Amino acid sequence: MARSNYLFTSESVSEGHPDKVCDRISDEIVDLVYREAKKAGMDPWKVRVACETLATTNRVVIAGEVRVPDTLLKKGKDGRFLTDSKGEPAINPSRFRSAARRAIRAIGYEQDGFHWKTAKVDVLLHGQSAHIAQGVDSAADRQGEEGAGDQGIMFGYACRETPDLMPAPIYYSHKILELLAAARKKGEGDAARLGPDAKSQVTVRYVDGKPHEATQIVLSTQHLDPSWDNKKVRAVVEPYIVEALSSGGLSIAPDCTWYINPTGTFVIGGPDGDAGLTGRKIIVDTYGGAAPHGGGAFSGKDTTKVDRSAAYAARYLAKNVVAAGLAERCTIQLAYAIGVAQPLSVYVDLHGTGKVTEEQVEMALRKVMDLSPSGIRRHLDLNKPIYAKTAAYGHFGRKAGRDGSFSWERTDLAKALRKAVAEV
Repeated sequence: MARSNYLFTSESVSEGHPDKVCDRISDEIVDLVYREAKKAGMDPWKVRVACETLATTNRVVIAGEVRVPDTLLKKGKDGRFLTDSKGEPAINPSRFRSAARRAIRAIGYEQDGFHWKTAKVDVLLHGQSAHIAQGVDSAADRQGEEGAGDQGIMFGYACRETPDLMPAPIYYSHKILELLAAARKKGEGDAARLGPDAKSQVTVRYVDGKPHEATQIVLSTQHLDPSWDNKKVRAVVEPYIVEALSSGGLSIAPDCTWYINPTGTFVIGGPDGDAGLTGRKIIVDTYGGAAPHGGGAFSGKDTTKVDRSAAYAARYLAKNVVAAGLAERCTIQLAYAIGVAQPLSVYVDLHGTGKVTEEQVEMALRKVMDLSPSGIRRHLDLNKPIYAKTAAYGHFGRKAGRDGSFSWERTDLAKALRKAVAEV
């Protein structure tokens, strides 16, 4: 039997955290390729990106494999396309460098140790492996479906703890940093002197299985004024923390312990203070540890990679199961093999809260959505430049945008799910 009274903690990191800087740059590369593909008339279904970024003191390295339109290739003075050491068309690095600099500037880095204008940006992108491409472009079952870009397992989760059907600890950890970033960028009072790099952590007390109050709050934030101590930082950030928690109705325990910049001065931050890499904050990106994670990162990958697209599909389905009133909590696992279109397995856990059986839901899910990579991309309309904004504050629990972003957060499948379950 599940515990009903307990403490649970989740953390978040800001867009200026070194790893999140790298996630943002990698996703800007994904968006760049999708945008250029559309402009050049390239079929967006043929876009391929697997981009990894490393950042350290005034240095960014972008590496990986891509399939891009001609507008992103390098031409010689005679107008012909240049080739790399393998004889493949060579990538034009200037467009990718510009995308990285725009991302760093948007985050807010204009510091001596990491500046959007002066950081050296190395671009080491090359063409996609033909051995991977053959599995993706033509499915192993030869039925015309797109094969999965890799093997793996992906999880989706939803619960009724917050308005966006997310676990409370990660939901509020994100909210704190979102509010602080907005205040910093707007130049609100002393918040304008905060730096881009920050981390938050919220411990929530659950009573009768429901989030009741925050018992521990941790925030470490970069500040640009070296004279500030942690008392000054707390005075600046506390109103935003209180606002973030109260916005979702979570109270702060009378004996709540606050840890604000507990190590003291935090002036040197971002990649100058600690090197960053794409894909190191996958628990921050998902459910804060309240649900399983398959292990694959999202940022820097086009949506033939089921690490990304199937994780979005699993969240979409879990959210719709809960929104349909079929359960209070839902975990879904999808499993894939490289080059094979349809998932090897679909697993559902309703955590004892289901109004129907897990087996009914499993059968209904396959009825209401094609879970092949191409089916997911089609259903959620993923072949577009919508990924840079996913790189911070979580890929889930966000508002679906008019531009098609966060389409996996819609609950438009609830009615069809109820019908499919009834017919099983």
